Amino acid sequence: MTEPQPRGNATNPQSPQNVPPIDDWNRLLDGRVAVVTGGGDGIGGAVSRLFAQHGAIVEIAEIDPQLAETAVSDIESSGGTARAHLVDVRRPEDVELLRTAVLSAHDAPDVLVNNVGDYRPIVRFHDSGIESWTAMYEINFLHAVMVTRAFLNPMIDNGGGSIVNVHSVEGQRGYPGEPVYGAMKAALAHFTTCLAAGYGRRGIRVNGIGPDLTQTSQVDYLTGYESSQHLWESWAPVGRLGWPQDQARVALFLASDLSSFVTGHNIPVDGGTKAGGGWFFSPTERRFVNRPKTL
Repeated sequence: MTEPQPRGNATNPQSPQNVPPIDDWNRLLDGRVAVVTGGGDGIGGAVSRLFAQHGAIVEIAEIDPQLAETAVSDIESSGGTARAHLVDVRRPEDVELLRTAVLSAHDAPDVLVNNVGDYRPIVRFHDSGIESWTAMYEINFLHAVMVTRAFLNPMIDNGGGSIVNVHSVEGQRGYPGEPVYGAMKAALAHFTTCLAAGYGRRGIRVNGIGPDLTQTSQVDYLTGYESSQHLWESWAPVGRLGWPQDQARVALFLASDLSSFVTGHNIPVDGGTKAGGGWFFSPTERRFVNRPKTL
């Protein structure tokens, strides 16, 4: 059996013709199929909308029907193409339903974004047990392994593609708030690196992004800090709050041929917090914080 040629490979691997051409910088994913888990809202919602803007056919895996409906409506009203699949990607049977639905319409995805995750444990670690650890494992790591496995072979058979795993900067530094969450995000980051090393020769690029300080409905960085907004210059080296669109732009770069020679990397998309310090213990609040308030 002849191995399929990875996207962008020429007959001579030393030829500059290996570099995929960018035909339209305004539509970097034109005609490509992108599966985005948790693609209705937050970072996943921004990814779905931006990918569609750049010509992708977006297959949204979403657990919330209202968020799914809104995302598809937004995309279609802007001239894009999207479908929603109401699934819980923590459940193997739902992952199989998603796989079947996508592959019934397409040969394979060209792009897979594993975006689902949650930082909130059932209880804090010192009071936790197997139920809490399992929940953290399923929503922050297991689903990405299952969804990746579901689409990996079809992507290889179709000539390759790009996988983008959304984890967290907390998987790249010490996270005192919830060690199991940090460990699961670190696992996803290393899964990214290992997968890239193993499947690059088969046309699969795999990269990760580690968000921090990004405002979403899940993580609110505004409420309770209304009187402290002037401190963003201290909290983040870039001096501002992050938004889902900041994450989506990096995902677009990693999904498109702009990053055709990039694989196995985990990029902190954090406004510089990992580089600039990270977590601090607040004597007044008696806890670790990443945004110290004024005394």
